[in-house]
Amino acid sequence: MNYLVIGLGNFGGSLAIQLTKLGHEVIGLDKRMENVELYKDEITQTICADCTDFHVTRDLPLKEADAVIICIGENEGENIMATALMKQLNVKRIISRAVSPLHETVLQSMEIEEIVHPELDSAERLARNLHYQDFIDSFELAGDFTIVKAKVPGKYAGKSLKELDLRRSHHITVLTTITTIRKRNILGMQRNVQEVKEVAHADTVLDKDDIVVVYGQINDISQFLG
Repeated sequence: MNYLVIGLGNFGGSLAIQLTKLGHEVIGLDKRMENVELYKDEITQTICADCTDFHVTRDLPLKEADAVIICIGENEGENIMATALMKQLNVKRIISRAVSPLHETVLQSMEIEEIVHPELDSAERLARNLHYQDFIDSFELAGDFTIVKAKVPGKYAGKSLKELDLRRSHHITVLTTITTIRKRNILGMQRNVQEVKEVAHADTVLDKDDIVVVYGQINDISQFLG
């Protein structure tokens, strides 16, 4: 996978290194040359660029990127400007960092659905979620066991947990499912909100557009989602 990481501060730099270690092609961008120099030997490529400048940003290899991750945190205005440019340039997948509730609300009003909070989400965790492409989010427990949020695989849509018998076939347990509804935020803008359903049971049906929360070993979960 190819990733562009914008903002090589502590979070962005750590994320870029983790993704590189996992075997991905990573281009790190920062307007400060000292950060570019700091990470030039740690990731695939570093570029000194101001990603709030349209003329600079349009020349970046955005079409080749599987995701652009905007990690700018010390300046919310620059983060929002860079995110807006990525929307304008029709980047296929945008992940943006939020450092305050208001910042998150502005990003949501721009229809950015993947928002990370470095204070809660470590670079290592985000790198793992990106590495396993079907993961929306994950929480690692002791050993190899993990709780994962992921989209319901199409081949299981419309089937009940009793029919699937996932404990026997994949050695995993479905904890619950989540549906997405539209709600207005404090600015009056419509946005997608996730609503957790009841605790999963044998008659729970996995709907096509739902998210499933599963528990098990990471390899078993990956096979289930594959």
